[in-house]
Amino acid sequence: MRVELLVVSDCPNEAPAYERLRRALDDTGRSDTLIMVRTLTEDSIGSAAAFAGSPTVLIDGVDPFAEQATPAANLSCRVYRSADGVSGAPSLDELRRVVRR
Repeated sequence: MRVELLVVSDCPNEAPAYERLRRALDDTGRSDTLIMVRTLTEDSIGSAAAFAGSPTVLIDGVDPFAEQATPAANLSCRVYRSADGVSGAPSLDELRRVVRR
């Protein structure tokens, strides 16, 4: 499994997204899976077709939360919807669900 976290510089939600993603991988028996963090710039955003705002999680090149998002045209923040409202990162339960697939 290839896991990437696409972020912009100084994203306030990078750390929570990374920590939740790491815990979800560990909790589902994938503790050996590396998380590649890729920081996007204005120049590189076009090469990241799946980028829908910071942070974006990609699993094997696919955004498992794509149905909630629209592609970002610039270096913007992303909002995730959950049963508890909106957040700047997916919940731990949502991340566990997508890494189990």
